[in-house]
Amino acid sequence: MKASTNESVVCMKADIPGARPPERRLAPGHVFEAFEWRIVTEDGADWVMEMEITPRVVNSSGALQGGLLATLIDSVAGLAVIQGDLRAPPSATSELQVSFLAGARVGPVRAVAHVLHRGRRSAVVRVDVHDVGADDLYVATATLRFAFLGGGTGSGTAGGTARGTAGGAAGGTAGAAGPEGS
Repeated sequence: MKASTNESVVCMKADIPGARPPERRLAPGHVFEAFEWRIVTEDGADWVMEMEITPRVVNSSGALQGGLLATLIDSVAGLAVIQGDLRAPPSATSELQVSFLAGARVGPVRAVAHVLHRGRRSAVVRVDVHDVGADDLYVATATLRFAFLGGGTGSGTAGGTARGTAGGAAGGTAGAAGPEGS
């Protein structure tokens, strides 16, 4: 999964069979153009992406810039909530708490999302980030809450399918726990 470098960027262009890109486009030169990211598979995860560490995304100390890491975390968590279906009802990040544990300098960084709770009005997601090229160095952990806009998900039930490489189901189900109706 990588943003295109055309005159405008399709927000989170998905290589998921049957997924229709959203109508909204981002401006030329949008920050997503700097990301070299892709969907990967990891057993038990609801959504996983890796991002290369390139000169375009590092700070003056050579580590992945914290704000861009937070953007990756938010994107992975949001895709976990909608299970990669870009046609899903809209949601918005209402809370984001990130603990930066170490600088990611080698790459790629792997962001692994687990949906902890999915209710009628909101969902809670945990994302853990490791620097795969630095012996799986634990880089950050985050907890996010998403508010479902326009009436929520309707079902209030947990689950969904984990997605695999470059789009396509990897199989398995993603479980979420917690009280219904949050």
